[in-house]
Amino acid sequence: MNQNVVSHSSAWVTFNYATLILAFFTLAAGIFFLPVDLWTKAYLGMGVVMLAQSCVSVTKTARDKHESDRLLTRIGRPRPNGC
Repeated sequence: MNQNVVSHSSAWVTFNYATLILAFFTLAAGIFFLPVDLWTKAYLGMGVVMLAQSCVSVTKTARDKHESDRLLTRIGRPRPNGC
């Protein structure tokens, strides 16, 4: 059974974590320095947190669906050499 396993390099993983952290800090700084009242800043911050959580949920759901489809395809495929 040949499984195509893709492994990411540690540099790519580190880059992704660094850009995520940088994006959150710059967005938080932008919201903090907005010339609006505290309630507006809190509302924007809540929206950012909910958007980030939704992105994680959609990404996980898409990955799980893809892995499930691969498993079902592999199960439904006839075995080679009539085994």
